[in-house]
Amino acid sequence: MPETVTLKELLTQHTKVGELYHTMPDDWVRCYACGHRCKIPPGKDGICRVRFNRDGKLYVPWGYVGALQLDPVEKKPFFHAYPASKALSFGMLGCDYHCGYCQNWVTSQALRDPVAGAPPEFISPEEFVDLALKHKAKIVTSTYNEPLITSEWGVEIFKLAKKVGLVTSYVSNGNGTAEVLDYIQPHVDLYKVDLKGFRQKAYSQLGGVLQNVLDTIKMLHERGIWLEIVTLTIPGFNDSDEELKDIANFLVSVSPDIPWHVTAFHKDYKMTEPDNTPVKTLIRAAEIGYNAGLHYVYAGNRPGEVGTYENTFCPSCRETLIERWGFKVESNRLKDGACVKCGTKIAGRWE
Repeated sequence: MPETVTLKELLTQHTKVGELYHTMPDDWVRCYACGHRCKIPPGKDGICRVRFNRDGKLYVPWGYVGALQLDPVEKKPFFHAYPASKALSFGMLGCDYHCGYCQNWVTSQALRDPVAGAPPEFISPEEFVDLALKHKAKIVTSTYNEPLITSEWGVEIFKLAKKVGLVTSYVSNGNGTAEVLDYIQPHVDLYKVDLKGFRQKAYSQLGGVLQNVLDTIKMLHERGIWLEIVTLTIPGFNDSDEELKDIANFLVSVSPDIPWHVTAFHKDYKMTEPDNTPVKTLIRAAEIGYNAGLHYVYAGNRPGEVGTYENTFCPSCRETLIERWGFKVESNRLKDGACVKCGTKIAGRWE
Protein backbone atom coordinates (compact mmCIF):
# COMPACT_ATOMS: atom_id res chain seq x y z
CA MET A 1 0.00 0.00 0.00
CA PRO A 2 1.41 3.46 -0.87
CA GLU A 3 1.84 5.79 2.08
CA THR A 4 -0.81 8.50 2.42
CA VAL A 5 0.68 11.92 1.72
CA THR A 6 -0.54 14.62 4.10
CA LEU A 7 -1.79 17.94 2.74
CA LYS A 8 1.25 19.63 4.28
CA GLU A 9 3.62 17.23 2.52
CA LEU A 10 1.77 17.67 -0.77
CA LEU A 11 1.96 21.45 -0.58
CA THR A 12 5.64 21.34 0.36
CA GLN A 13 6.30 19.68 -3.01
CA HIS A 14 4.66 22.62 -4.80
CA THR A 15 6.89 25.47 -3.71
CA LYS A 16 9.85 27.47 -4.93
CA VAL A 17 12.34 29.83 -3.33
CA GLY A 18 10.56 33.09 -2.60
CA GLU A 19 11.58 36.71 -3.02
CA LEU A 20 10.00 38.41 0.00
CA TYR A 21 12.60 37.65 2.66
CA HIS A 22 16.03 38.48 4.02
CA THR A 23 18.68 36.00 5.09
CA MET A 24 19.92 36.12 8.70
CA PRO A 25 22.82 34.54 10.62
CA ASP A 26 22.75 30.78 11.32
CA ASP A 27 20.50 30.10 8.31
CA TRP A 28 17.51 31.90 9.83
CA VAL A 29 15.36 34.02 7.49
CA ARG A 30 13.03 36.97 8.02
CA CYS A 31 9.91 36.94 5.86
CA TYR A 32 8.16 40.22 5.08
CA ALA A 33 5.23 39.00 2.99
CA CYS A 34 2.90 40.04 5.82
CA GLY A 35 2.92 42.21 8.91
CA HIS A 36 4.04 39.39 11.19
CA ARG A 37 7.56 39.65 9.71
CA CYS A 38 8.30 36.12 10.94
CA LYS A 39 11.84 35.19 11.93
CA ILE A 40 12.02 31.55 10.88
CA PRO A 41 14.73 29.06 11.89
CA PRO A 42 15.79 26.24 9.55
CA GLY A 43 13.18 23.52 9.22
CA LYS A 44 10.31 25.65 10.53
CA ASP A 45 7.27 27.47 9.06
CA GLY A 46 6.08 31.03 9.44
CA ILE A 47 2.79 31.79 11.21
CA CYS A 48 0.98 31.24 7.89
CA ARG A 49 2.21 27.60 7.80
CA VAL A 50 2.85 27.77 4.04
CA ARG A 51 6.13 29.73 3.90
CA PHE A 52 9.00 27.74 5.38
CA ASN A 53 12.76 27.79 5.84
CA ARG A 54 14.71 24.98 4.22
CA ASP A 55 18.50 25.24 4.59
CA GLY A 56 18.47 29.02 4.97
CA LYS A 57 16.13 29.70 2.03
CA LEU A 58 12.47 30.69 2.26
CA TYR A 59 10.21 28.42 0.21
CA VAL A 60 6.78 29.71 -0.81
CA PRO A 61 3.60 28.25 -2.40
CA TRP A 62 3.74 27.75 -6.15
CA GLY A 63 1.88 26.11 -9.01
CA TYR A 64 -1.59 25.36 -7.66
CA VAL A 65 -4.96 26.81 -6.70
CA GLY A 66 -7.05 25.72 -3.72
CA ALA A 67 -10.20 27.36 -5.08
CA LEU A 68 -11.24 28.71 -8.48
CA GLN A 69 -14.47 30.52 -9.34
CA LEU A 70 -15.98 32.98 -11.81
CA ASP A 71 -17.87 35.77 -10.03
CA PRO A 72 -19.25 39.23 -10.72
CA VAL A 73 -16.71 41.81 -9.54
CA GLU A 74 -19.39 43.13 -7.16
CA LYS A 75 -19.00 39.94 -5.11
CA LYS A 76 -15.36 40.72 -4.19
CA PRO A 77 -16.80 43.34 -3.40
CA PHE A 78 -15.61 46.08 -5.75
CA PHE A 79 -18.44 48.54 -6.47
CA HIS A 80 -16.25 51.21 -8.07
CA ALA A 81 -14.32 49.08 -10.56
CA TYR A 82 -15.69 47.97 -13.93
CA PRO A 83 -19.33 47.37 -12.86
CA ALA A 84 -20.92 44.05 -13.91
CA SER A 85 -17.56 42.66 -15.10
CA LYS A 86 -16.62 39.05 -14.44
CA ALA A 87 -13.70 38.21 -12.17
CA LEU A 88 -11.91 34.87 -12.25
CA SER A 89 -10.97 34.32 -8.62
CA PHE A 90 -8.30 31.98 -7.31
CA GLY A 91 -6.94 31.19 -3.89
CA MET A 92 -4.21 29.06 -2.45
CA LEU A 93 -4.17 27.54 1.05
CA GLY A 94 -3.19 29.07 4.38
CA CYS A 95 -3.58 32.36 6.21
CA ASP A 96 -1.70 34.59 8.62
CA TYR A 97 -4.85 35.08 10.76
CA HIS A 98 -7.17 32.56 12.42
CA CYS A 99 -10.54 34.34 12.46
CA GLY A 100 -13.24 32.32 14.21
CA TYR A 101 -15.85 33.57 11.73
CA CYS A 102 -13.86 33.08 8.52
CA GLN A 103 -16.15 32.66 5.49
CA ASN A 104 -13.33 30.95 3.54
CA TRP A 105 -12.08 28.70 6.35
CA VAL A 106 -11.95 25.58 4.16
CA THR A 107 -9.02 27.12 2.25
CA SER A 108 -7.59 29.63 4.72
CA GLN A 109 -7.41 27.27 7.71
CA ALA A 110 -6.46 24.14 5.74
CA LEU A 111 -3.16 23.66 7.60
CA ARG A 112 -4.47 24.56 11.08
CA ASP A 113 -7.82 22.80 11.25
CA PRO A 114 -8.09 19.07 10.50
CA VAL A 115 -11.72 19.57 9.41
CA ALA A 116 -10.68 22.10 6.75
CA GLY A 117 -8.76 21.41 3.59
CA ALA A 118 -9.51 21.85 -0.08
CA PRO A 119 -7.62 19.58 -2.49
CA PRO A 120 -5.16 21.68 -4.52
CA GLU A 121 -5.55 21.82 -8.27
CA PHE A 122 -2.23 22.09 -10.08
CA ILE A 123 -2.15 24.77 -12.75
CA SER A 124 0.36 26.99 -14.55
CA PRO A 125 0.04 30.78 -14.84
CA GLU A 126 -0.48 30.32 -18.58
CA GLU A 127 -3.33 27.87 -18.04
CA PHE A 128 -4.96 30.21 -15.53
CA VAL A 129 -4.81 33.23 -17.84
CA ASP A 130 -6.15 31.14 -20.73
CA LEU A 131 -9.05 30.13 -18.49
CA ALA A 132 -9.79 33.78 -17.68
CA LEU A 133 -9.84 34.68 -21.37
CA LYS A 134 -11.96 31.66 -22.26
CA HIS A 135 -14.60 32.71 -19.72
CA LYS A 136 -14.44 36.36 -20.83
CA ALA A 137 -13.31 37.59 -17.42
CA LYS A 138 -12.07 41.16 -17.32
CA ILE A 139 -10.50 40.81 -13.87
CA VAL A 140 -8.41 38.19 -12.08
CA THR A 141 -8.47 38.12 -8.29
CA SER A 142 -6.30 36.53 -5.62
CA THR A 143 -8.70 35.71 -2.77
CA TYR A 144 -10.15 32.85 -0.62
CA ASN A 145 -7.00 32.73 1.48
CA GLU A 146 -4.67 35.65 2.34
CA PRO A 147 -3.08 36.76 -0.96
CA LEU A 148 -0.18 38.60 0.68
CA ILE A 149 1.38 35.32 1.85
CA THR A 150 1.27 33.92 -1.69
CA SER A 151 2.35 37.12 -3.44
CA GLU A 152 5.14 35.54 -5.50
CA TRP A 153 2.59 33.24 -7.17
CA GLY A 154 0.01 36.00 -7.51
CA VAL A 155 2.51 38.32 -9.18
CA GLU A 156 3.59 35.58 -11.61
CA ILE A 157 -0.04 35.19 -12.73
CA PHE A 158 -0.67 38.94 -12.80
CA LYS A 159 2.36 39.65 -15.01
CA LEU A 160 0.87 37.42 -17.70
CA ALA A 161 -2.66 38.69 -17.08
CA LYS A 162 -1.68 42.32 -17.58
CA LYS A 163 0.11 41.47 -20.85
CA VAL A 164 -3.25 40.41 -22.31
CA GLY A 165 -5.16 43.38 -20.90
CA LEU A 166 -6.70 41.85 -17.78
CA VAL A 167 -7.25 43.85 -14.58
CA THR A 168 -5.71 42.39 -11.40
CA SER A 169 -6.90 42.49 -7.79
CA TYR A 170 -6.28 41.36 -4.22
CA VAL A 171 -8.94 40.58 -1.61
CA SER A 172 -6.99 40.76 1.63
CA ASN A 173 -6.97 41.21 5.39
CA GLY A 174 -4.56 44.13 4.89
CA ASN A 175 -1.83 42.80 7.19
CA GLY A 176 0.84 44.16 4.88
CA THR A 177 4.35 45.60 4.91
CA ALA A 178 5.92 48.36 2.85
CA GLU A 179 8.14 45.74 1.20
CA VAL A 180 5.30 43.50 0.00
CA LEU A 181 3.31 46.49 -1.25
CA ASP A 182 6.34 47.74 -3.20
CA TYR A 183 6.67 44.24 -4.66
CA ILE A 184 3.06 43.93 -5.82
CA GLN A 185 2.45 47.59 -6.76
CA PRO A 186 3.42 47.29 -10.45
CA HIS A 187 1.13 44.28 -10.85
CA VAL A 188 -2.02 44.92 -8.74
CA ASP A 189 -4.74 47.34 -9.90
CA LEU A 190 -7.45 46.90 -7.26
CA TYR A 191 -7.22 46.04 -3.57
CA LYS A 192 -9.98 45.21 -1.08
CA VAL A 193 -9.04 45.35 2.63
CA ASP A 194 -11.07 43.75 5.40
CA LEU A 195 -10.93 46.25 8.25
CA LYS A 196 -12.28 43.91 10.88
CA GLY A 197 -12.81 46.50 13.59
CA PHE A 198 -11.00 49.35 15.30
CA ARG A 199 -9.90 47.79 18.60
CA GLN A 200 -6.66 45.91 19.17
CA LYS A 201 -8.39 43.61 21.65
CA ALA A 202 -10.53 42.19 18.84
CA TYR A 203 -7.58 41.96 16.44
CA SER A 204 -5.64 40.01 19.06
CA GLN A 205 -8.37 37.33 18.98
CA LEU A 206 -7.89 37.03 15.21
CA GLY A 207 -4.10 36.86 15.33
CA GLY A 208 -3.45 40.35 13.98
CA VAL A 209 -2.32 43.88 14.79
CA LEU A 210 -4.75 46.70 13.99
CA GLN A 211 -2.01 49.27 13.31
CA ASN A 212 -0.52 47.10 10.55
CA VAL A 213 -3.87 47.20 8.74
CA LEU A 214 -4.29 50.95 9.17
CA ASP A 215 -0.76 51.50 7.85
CA THR A 216 -1.45 49.20 4.89
CA ILE A 217 -4.60 51.16 3.98
CA LYS A 218 -2.62 54.40 4.00
CA MET A 219 0.22 52.90 1.95
CA LEU A 220 -2.16 51.44 -0.65
CA HIS A 221 -3.82 54.81 -1.10
CA GLU A 222 -0.45 56.57 -1.38
CA ARG A 223 0.62 54.08 -4.07
CA GLY A 224 -2.44 54.81 -6.20
CA ILE A 225 -3.87 51.28 -6.06
CA TRP A 226 -7.69 51.45 -6.16
CA LEU A 227 -8.90 50.62 -2.66
CA GLU A 228 -12.22 49.54 -1.15
CA ILE A 229 -12.79 48.62 2.51
CA VAL A 230 -15.11 46.00 3.98
CA THR A 231 -16.15 45.73 7.62
CA LEU A 232 -18.13 42.62 8.52
CA THR A 233 -20.34 43.98 11.31
CA ILE A 234 -20.68 41.39 14.07
CA PRO A 235 -23.13 41.98 16.95
CA GLY A 236 -21.23 42.56 20.19
CA PHE A 237 -17.84 42.27 18.48
CA ASN A 238 -17.40 45.47 16.45
CA ASP A 239 -20.84 47.05 15.93
CA SER A 240 -20.93 49.82 18.56
CA ASP A 241 -21.55 53.38 17.38
CA GLU A 242 -18.17 54.42 18.79
CA GLU A 243 -16.20 51.79 16.92
CA LEU A 244 -18.04 52.32 13.64
CA LYS A 245 -17.46 56.09 13.96
CA ASP A 246 -13.77 55.48 14.57
CA ILE A 247 -13.53 53.38 11.40
CA ALA A 248 -15.41 55.96 9.33
CA ASN A 249 -13.35 58.87 10.66
CA PHE A 250 -10.12 57.02 9.93
CA LEU A 251 -11.17 56.30 6.35
CA VAL A 252 -12.18 59.94 5.82
CA SER A 253 -8.74 60.98 7.09
CA VAL A 254 -7.15 58.86 4.33
CA SER A 255 -9.69 59.83 1.64
CA PRO A 256 -13.46 60.41 1.68
CA ASP A 257 -13.52 58.73 -1.76
CA ILE A 258 -12.68 55.27 -0.36
CA PRO A 259 -15.82 53.12 -0.63
CA TRP A 260 -16.78 51.48 2.69
CA HIS A 261 -18.86 48.28 2.64
CA VAL A 262 -20.54 47.36 5.93
CA THR A 263 -21.66 43.78 5.52
CA ALA A 264 -23.80 41.33 7.47
CA PHE A 265 -22.30 38.57 9.59
CA HIS A 266 -23.91 35.14 9.49
CA LYS A 267 -22.97 32.29 11.80
CA ASP A 268 -20.14 30.33 10.24
CA TYR A 269 -17.16 28.21 11.22
CA LYS A 270 -16.36 28.56 14.95
CA MET A 271 -18.10 31.83 15.81
CA THR A 272 -21.71 30.78 16.41
CA GLU A 273 -22.53 32.81 19.53
CA PRO A 274 -23.44 36.22 18.04
CA ASP A 275 -26.74 36.60 16.24
CA ASN A 276 -26.74 37.27 12.52
CA THR A 277 -26.43 41.00 11.83
CA PRO A 278 -29.84 42.71 11.71
CA VAL A 279 -30.63 45.03 8.80
CA LYS A 280 -31.02 48.00 11.17
CA THR A 281 -27.36 47.62 12.22
CA LEU A 282 -26.21 47.80 8.59
CA ILE A 283 -28.30 50.92 7.95
CA ARG A 284 -27.02 52.50 11.19
CA ALA A 285 -23.42 51.75 10.14
CA ALA A 286 -23.97 53.15 6.64
CA GLU A 287 -25.46 56.36 8.07
CA ILE A 288 -22.49 56.70 10.43
CA GLY A 289 -20.20 56.46 7.40
CA TYR A 290 -22.06 59.12 5.45
CA ASN A 291 -22.32 61.41 8.51
CA ALA A 292 -18.54 61.13 8.99
CA GLY A 293 -18.04 62.49 5.45
CA LEU A 294 -17.47 59.37 3.36
CA HIS A 295 -18.82 59.75 -0.17
CA TYR A 296 -19.64 56.10 -0.87
CA VAL A 297 -20.99 53.70 1.78
CA TYR A 298 -22.70 50.39 1.07
CA ALA A 299 -24.66 47.90 3.17
CA GLY A 300 -24.06 44.35 1.97
CA ASN A 301 -24.99 40.67 2.26
CA ARG A 302 -28.71 41.49 2.57
CA PRO A 303 -29.92 42.04 -1.02
CA GLY A 304 -33.10 44.07 -1.35
CA GLU A 305 -33.37 44.64 2.43
CA VAL A 306 -31.24 47.77 2.93
CA GLY A 307 -33.11 50.28 0.80
CA THR A 308 -30.86 52.53 -1.25
CA TYR A 309 -27.65 51.53 0.54
CA GLU A 310 -26.75 49.14 -2.29
CA ASN A 311 -26.61 52.02 -4.79
CA THR A 312 -23.98 54.56 -5.84
CA PHE A 313 -24.95 58.23 -5.62
CA CYS A 314 -23.25 61.36 -6.85
CA PRO A 315 -21.64 62.97 -3.78
CA SER A 316 -22.43 66.43 -5.19
CA CYS A 317 -26.06 66.29 -6.37
CA ARG A 318 -27.18 62.91 -4.90
CA GLU A 319 -28.29 61.60 -8.29
CA THR A 320 -28.61 57.79 -8.31
CA LEU A 321 -25.90 56.57 -10.70
CA ILE A 322 -25.62 52.79 -10.21
CA GLU A 323 -28.50 50.70 -8.88
CA ARG A 324 -27.75 47.23 -7.51
CA TRP A 325 -29.57 44.25 -6.07
CA GLY A 326 -26.98 42.19 -4.23
CA PHE A 327 -24.16 41.56 -6.71
CA LYS A 328 -26.32 42.39 -9.75
CA VAL A 329 -26.10 45.78 -11.45
CA GLU A 330 -29.66 46.81 -12.34
CA SER A 331 -28.71 50.10 -14.02
CA ASN A 332 -25.56 52.15 -14.61
CA ARG A 333 -25.97 55.83 -15.53
CA LEU A 334 -22.33 56.86 -15.22
CA LYS A 335 -21.05 58.76 -18.23
CA ASP A 336 -17.27 58.61 -18.75
CA GLY A 337 -16.84 57.97 -15.03
CA ALA A 338 -18.85 61.05 -14.08
CA CYS A 339 -22.34 61.96 -12.87
CA VAL A 340 -24.75 62.05 -15.79
CA LYS A 341 -26.57 65.02 -14.19
CA CYS A 342 -23.92 67.41 -12.81
CA GLY A 343 -20.67 66.06 -14.30
CA THR A 344 -18.92 65.38 -10.95
CA LYS A 345 -16.17 62.77 -11.37
CA ILE A 346 -16.96 59.60 -9.43
CA ALA A 347 -13.93 57.98 -7.79
CA GLY A 348 -13.12 54.54 -9.13
CA ARG A 349 -11.85 52.58 -12.11
CA TRP A 350 -14.35 52.84 -14.95
CA GLU A 351 -14.28 51.92 -18.61
